Amino acid sequence: MSFALREPFTQERKKDPVELEFQVFRMQEDVKRIAKKWDVIGVDQTKDDNLVIVFKSDSEDRCNIMLNDCESSFKGKWDFSIQVMYPDRDTIHIGDIKGPENKGYGSICINYLKELAKDKNIPYITGDIAERDWDHVDRLVHFYEKHNFNIDIDYDDKSGTIVWNQA
Repeated sequence: MSFALREPFTQERKKDPVELEFQVFRMQEDVKRIAKKWDVIGVDQTKDDNLVIVFKSDSEDRCNIMLNDCESSFKGKWDFSIQVMYPDRDTIHIGDIKGPENKGYGSICINYLKELAKDKNIPYITGDIAERDWDHVDRLVHFYEKHNFNIDIDYDDKSGTIVWNQA
């Protein structure tokens, strides 16, 4: 099993050292549990300085990038997930993003998704913004802009598309 510590992990810590020590101990145990079923692809740090384990399940036509926050023990279910499909050899299409907002989980997972695209030599990540997303469309636009996606929104139809191109 190999995984990387991403850049944010090295930032100055704001957490109490004792609390961080508990998170590290929990992380060690959780990595063992997670690695029995999924591929552990990284350890990262949220904007609140929590350690998180990033893992994935990947098949020929689908992939889930998932995250477990080490603030509490892993109970067999992820805390955040980006679910994607491979509609063709040049595209990863985001099907759904599930989990709490404003914790930094989305940014962590989207960065790992972009790394996956680079590793697989897939130039595009696409997605749709549907009417069901309309109550938080401004937050979605901000998120995707922050991560260098091109966004096309039709405010009349309450729909949109996103495209990231690694070129």
